[in-house]
Amino acid sequence: MFDFIYWLLSYVIPFLAVLTVIVFVHEMGHYLVARWNGVAIQTFSVGFGRELFGWNDKHGTRWRISAVPLGGYVRFVGDMNAASTPDDEAIANASPELAPRLFANKNVWQRIAVVAAGPIANVILTFLILYALLLGYGRYTIPPVVGAVVAGSVAEAAGIEAGDVIVSVDGYAVRGFEDFQRLVATSPERPVSVLLERDGGTETIVLTPEATEVQDRFGNNQRIGRIGVSRDVAETDVTLYRPGPVEAVGMTFEEIRFIIQRTAAFLGDFFVGRGDIEQLGGPVKVAKVSGEVATLGIIALINLTALLSLNIGIFNLLPVPMLDGGHLMYYLVEAVRGRPLSMKVQETGFRFGFALVLALMVFTLFNDTLFAYLRTLS
Repeated sequence: MFDFIYWLLSYVIPFLAVLTVIVFVHEMGHYLVARWNGVAIQTFSVGFGRELFGWNDKHGTRWRISAVPLGGYVRFVGDMNAASTPDDEAIANASPELAPRLFANKNVWQRIAVVAAGPIANVILTFLILYALLLGYGRYTIPPVVGAVVAGSVAEAAGIEAGDVIVSVDGYAVRGFEDFQRLVATSPERPVSVLLERDGGTETIVLTPEATEVQDRFGNNQRIGRIGVSRDVAETDVTLYRPGPVEAVGMTFEEIRFIIQRTAAFLGDFFVGRGDIEQLGGPVKVAKVSGEVATLGIIALINLTALLSLNIGIFNLLPVPMLDGGHLMYYLVEAVRGRPLSMKVQETGFRFGFALVLALMVFTLFNDTLFAYLRTLS
């Protein structure tokens, strides 16, 4: 019993808290833009399944908390289900007063705005969290100066020397040595361009970090890039840097760009044979990571929320039917053609998208559980 309570408090509750915030913000994006465009909204649900409790607002929308706290949805009047599949019969039989308020009857640009609002809301949440943390807490940093170069390493072969000052990596500004380490670590076996200062001049060096397996503080295996440089840190080297409100905006946008670019590069590795499926994670792994991060404190959990919110927002923009990106793809085609794709084509796409998303969920579930267990035995 004690073990179950510990598991519940350590993993399940942090995971559900993070997921609920992310999904609520995503669906609120859809809801607000739909409301601004005069769309009749039937239901706003946090969770799926049977309603635990709820209420109706003055606009006729049913707000509900449902039994299965793994997501949520906004359902418009005239939708057949929570996936926003149009109910042709309900749309055809709508009253003259209701018909103009149906989502299916809005112009294509209004529908694009409503669908895009969910992922955009996730990106905005990420920006607000990262910006607030940067302003409120600043960041500890050490000078981006190379202390030593390991003999026979990638760095030595590329020509990096002790005393070099790192200016940027792949166009990302390096404000501290920790930035340099992170930019290299997130590029295993991928070429990176390093701009450095030496003897009053600048030099650009292109090198490819070696892929190395390491364990984090929780015992999880991580595949990172290393080039063979180090820096001895004295207590006086560590400083707390607090950017101003304007500078923090640029730094936050740069951080978001970094996360998106590195995530895309990580996924791209699988198409060129560099990917490691052990690094892929589904709900079980996210729950595990959420519990582990929660042990580091509320700030670490909030930071994880920002990271997951951005990734979920970007994932939803993939042009796969069943995701927001699939809907946007259909609507953009409609905007170009001047008329929507046939229902047969759309239904075929949704079936394909459903099968693809389901296959991905099953794969990540097995990768998180069965495959992970088998790897521990090998």
